[in-house]
Amino acid sequence: MEEPEGILGPIKPIAHARGINALGTLNLRPAARKAWGLDERRARSMTDPVDDNPDLPDALETAARLDREFARSGKLAGPLHGVVMAVKDQYDTIDMRTTSGADAPYANDRPPRDSTFVARLRAAGAIILAKSNMGEYASGFRSSFGGTLVNPYDTERIPGGSSGGSATAVAANLVTVAIAEESGPSVRAPAEYANAVGISPTQELVSRVGMMNIGLNTRVGPIARTVEDAARVLNVIAGYDPKDELTAFSIGRMPPQPYQSYTHDKSLKGMRIGVLREYMDRKVFAGPLYAANIGLVEQAVEDLRKLGATIVDAPPEGLFTAYIRRYNPALQNSSWTKLFPELFPLDAAGKPASDQIATLLDLAMDPSKVPGNVTLRDIAAAPIVGESKYGFDLYLRERGDANIRSLDDLINKSRFFNDPYEGDKKASLQNNNKPMVLDSAARLQRRFAVQQILLQGMADLGLDAVVYPTGLLPPRKLNTPRDPGFNGVSNYGVWTFLGVQGFPAITVPAGFTSEVYDRVPDPKAAAAPAPTGGTRRGGGEGEGEAVPSIVVGPVPARLPVGVDFLGRPFTEPTLLKIAAAYEAATRHRQPPADFGPVTQVQ
Repeated sequence: MEEPEGILGPIKPIAHARGINALGTLNLRPAARKAWGLDERRARSMTDPVDDNPDLPDALETAARLDREFARSGKLAGPLHGVVMAVKDQYDTIDMRTTSGADAPYANDRPPRDSTFVARLRAAGAIILAKSNMGEYASGFRSSFGGTLVNPYDTERIPGGSSGGSATAVAANLVTVAIAEESGPSVRAPAEYANAVGISPTQELVSRVGMMNIGLNTRVGPIARTVEDAARVLNVIAGYDPKDELTAFSIGRMPPQPYQSYTHDKSLKGMRIGVLREYMDRKVFAGPLYAANIGLVEQAVEDLRKLGATIVDAPPEGLFTAYIRRYNPALQNSSWTKLFPELFPLDAAGKPASDQIATLLDLAMDPSKVPGNVTLRDIAAAPIVGESKYGFDLYLRERGDANIRSLDDLINKSRFFNDPYEGDKKASLQNNNKPMVLDSAARLQRRFAVQQILLQGMADLGLDAVVYPTGLLPPRKLNTPRDPGFNGVSNYGVWTFLGVQGFPAITVPAGFTSEVYDRVPDPKAAAAPAPTGGTRRGGGEGEGEAVPSIVVGPVPARLPVGVDFLGRPFTEPTLLKIAAAYEAATRHRQPPADFGPVTQVQ
């Protein structure tokens, strides 16, 4: 990646570039870092240049200690003994700087403690090699401090989602497993684009403590090259943490066996898997832009059938549409009735002009009369007012830095990059800082409604899981417009709606495209305002304003496509069984041609 005006200026993609910029901060003391010829921006700390605290061993020292202890005792330190890992820079690590990809002048860029899951990884014997580079403040693929991330399968394309550094580090064999974060698609999108496995677990399964900008949708998940590797890491990080109240839901709902024990079956006989045609309907998603991804996932459905699964296909209107018609009006009640003033009129004072309860009862008795579009694609978004401001300021208060104390400080003291396609990060933070109230009522109501609808539908149809494309679009070219977010699809073309309701989902490689169509700036359109970006949205990450564009192609491109398996909350064992059997039968993962095995240093 060329940066002719520096790290904050415009970027120029390079075909078959020699680097992907996956890892940001490296867990190396200054002498080791310099011996490897690595620049100061990779330093563990910018505020502690000496970095000689013996209580903070670096990755090489940790590896040496593990070797010594194993030679002495013959015992592994834990289930992840010697496993080399990267952690998204959104999460706290006591030995490495944490700034969520931003160029913010912390008095001490090291946080005072590890994230809960990081502490668990270390106790299990893992070696934390690096903080993976990330889209700044969990949006996009650029960082004011770490620079731009690119895709190892085509370095002129994006890595997908703010966890792109975690996924591309795994794809290029820089680490064995990496930890990502998902508020919309940022475990599954980068995992798909990196031809990797990504687990976005049940919302309440893994502690989020020690992350910047915690929120209702934020989830911690591993990205790995195999389902079993991802499951082994999940087994270490999952479970109750008294500091994260959501994980109280996991008590009594953990599996009887380790998660990895569910990854060895080769048959899916007895499993019932529903097909979310709502997410792959060729009439809705017409044209060549979506054809490659849908076609590969249609083949994945047939592969599941060959493995013995009973495939429950959707009626023309969609797998869950009948249940949405029956239950959604009453479950979302006043939030839903406001969408249909013709059925639920108001008088001049804004008061109900009719008995709305009677109308809802009529619709419950005859769901065919429910108005509007009623597929999963059509349930309206429900943002949380004030969530980002609360999440940022809570983290900063708990961190207790002497210079960066609040979102105001992040806005007024940081440096920001300039990119017409990636949005104005400063303006985004300013927008997040405006609310004076925290109001999550609409989001929580919608979450309960959608969970009730899906659980009822899955029970009625006898489903163990559902299957659908991880996304409908290929990774876009750098310096091209974001794909518009719509119908529960993020600007990466990845399905986000069900995940943000807390359901667990696993993406697995489903094959490669041979050609794709790309969205490029419309040369005939007037210049559009730069997208404003975003740092915490329910349906995607940093969707911003649309840039006028046209679709061109086809162009030859061998790019990864993923398939999602989604189930009820806390059914990760079932999803792992399905994902692992499919993976073993199809073996679609292939390393990027330009980034094969790492050369061993003698």
